[in-house]
Amino acid sequence: MYNRVLITGAGGALGRVLRDGLKGAYPVLRLSHRRDVGPAGPGEEINVASLENFDEVDAAMEGVDAVVHLGGKAVEGAWEEILQSNIIGTYNVLEAARRHKVKRVVFASTHHIVGYYRRDKIVGVEAPPRPDSRYAVSKVFGEALGRMYADKYGMSVVCQRIGVSQEKVPHVRGLWTWQSYPDYVHMTRRCLDAPDIHFLVVYGVSANSRPLWDNPTAETIGYEPQDDAEDHIDEVLAKQKFKDEPEIERLFHGGWFCGMEFAGDPEKID
Repeated sequence: MYNRVLITGAGGALGRVLRDGLKGAYPVLRLSHRRDVGPAGPGEEINVASLENFDEVDAAMEGVDAVVHLGGKAVEGAWEEILQSNIIGTYNVLEAARRHKVKRVVFASTHHIVGYYRRDKIVGVEAPPRPDSRYAVSKVFGEALGRMYADKYGMSVVCQRIGVSQEKVPHVRGLWTWQSYPDYVHMTRRCLDAPDIHFLVVYGVSANSRPLWDNPTAETIGYEPQDDAEDHIDEVLAKQKFKDEPEIERLFHGGWFCGMEFAGDPEKID
């Protein structure tokens, strides 16, 4: 379907996973990061570009058929850093993709978009955003921008609301939010390859026994996660007990992102 797939943020944690996981899936992977990510292997191209520099992003997009946009600030941070990396950077990626007639953009969003929903409530992809951080606000912007580019310019855009994608379940909250690396790679392949997508949001989560999100679009694209965080519960509870979660963190989907700088009234967050 595609000859050349661009991965932004290829030197980050998920970028490295995807570099390995997509090896051989497409003729050429172009690996872009603000720093050199090492020598190119077979079927790879290395690109150094800063997301906030449009000319560099535009050059990275030359000859690209699809892009997985992972680049940017991946956790909470100062507003200026979020603004440059996640807001200006995401605009630059989508605008360059439009200019180069890229067939599909897969945007790495986050479950923190719905971070201030209570953990006892299952929410779907149509739930109004309740972002838990400046970082999450930047992802709300990215999803809205992606929808505008799909509607206005006819682009095909998929937004991945990624949970906690790590090799192992890192904490108690991960029993609800974990996505294994194999499931993440499988989901991204389906986000790239599924036909006839205008705009779509999908939660990036494994087949966990404790669901937080209604995820019907996973079936739409053929995403069938195989792993379950519950299989690792003994290992998780050896590191952290349920009762050890701080009160604010255990109330909401977003966990510690919700607790950072918190000065509100949890009773008013229903």
